[in-house]
Amino acid sequence: MRLGEGVEWTLHCCLTLGWLETDEPVSTAKLAATFDLPPAYLNKRLQTLVRAGVLSSTPGARGGFRLARPPEKITLMEIVAATEGAEYAFRCTEIRQKGAGAERPAHEFQRQCVITTAMRKAELAWRRELASQTLADMLAAAPVAAAERTRDWFDRVG
Repeated sequence: MRLGEGVEWTLHCCLTLGWLETDEPVSTAKLAATFDLPPAYLNKRLQTLVRAGVLSSTPGARGGFRLARPPEKITLMEIVAATEGAEYAFRCTEIRQKGAGAERPAHEFQRQCVITTAMRKAELAWRRELASQTLADMLAAAPVAAAERTRDWFDRVG
């Protein structure tokens, strides 16, 4: 399974907002500069988290983003689903019913394909694992020095 780079971006931004522990919104420009990312594209990604209720946004010159809920109430699955979409990664197109399978009777295809079953089972395990982990878990697991460096950087750039 391959996730887009937006997942890494949004997870890092959420982690950063958690480390900053501020009620003040953090601008897209500052978040983008933190990771040397394109601000316009990052803003689009962060807006998906606003629509999902993970972040809140404040418009205007002093606007930006902040966590919409406490970190222990935000799961990694919420962030991934908001960024990537909630569709399954594996999409069965029923190729077993084409080619040589096209001649077989329809009743042979009433049961779900064993490949689809196996892939869905694996993906559901992956989703459950992400749903069991919160942003607070990541904040607790990250090195303390990383949080301190992030806060120091934000203090310096104002």
